Amino acid sequence: MTVEVNGSAHAVTLDNRTTLLDALREHLGLTGAKKGCDHGQCGSCTVLLDGRRVKSCLVLAVTLDGRSVVTVEGLAGPDELSPLQAAFVAHDAFQCGYCTPGQLCSARGMLDEVARGWPSAVTDDLDAPAELTDAEIRERMAGNLCRCAAYPHIVAAVREAAATR
Repeated sequence: MTVEVNGSAHAVTLDNRTTLLDALREHLGLTGAKKGCDHGQCGSCTVLLDGRRVKSCLVLAVTLDGRSVVTVEGLAGPDELSPLQAAFVAHDAFQCGYCTPGQLCSARGMLDEVARGWPSAVTDDLDAPAELTDAEIRERMAGNLCRCAAYPHIVAAVREAAATR
C-alpha cells in the first residue's frame, strides 16, 4: 500500500493487524506519536488523517491506501516552529512532553474544525461562528489527557495560536 505521511509518499507492506501508530513508529521511524494507553483514551497518539484528528492506535494501517497523514513531525518546516508549536513553547504548555505531540496534532485539527464552522457540545449559537472561549477549547481538546496537568497552559497556547490565524 502507499500512504502519504507529512507530504511524502511511502510504499509499505504491513500485516493487516498493524495499527497506524505502529506503522508510523516501527515501519516509518516517526516516533512523535506516542503509545500511551493503546485504547484510544489518552490521545497521545493523535495525528491528522485527511485533515481530521484520529487516535492512531485505533486505525488499522491497511485502511490508509492513498490517504494522507500528518504527524507532529509534519506540522512545521524543518527549521522553524509552527505558530501553534511556538505558542506551546511560549506558554510552557508541555511538562514531561509525552502528550505534547498528540496535543499539538489535536489542537491543529481543532483549530481547522473551528475555521470550518463546526460546533462543539458547548457552542452557544449553532448559527454563528464558534467563539473560541476557554470552555470551547477545553471541550474540543477533551480527548487528549496530560498527566502533568498543563491544561491551563495548553488552553492559553491554543487561544494564542487561534488569534494568529
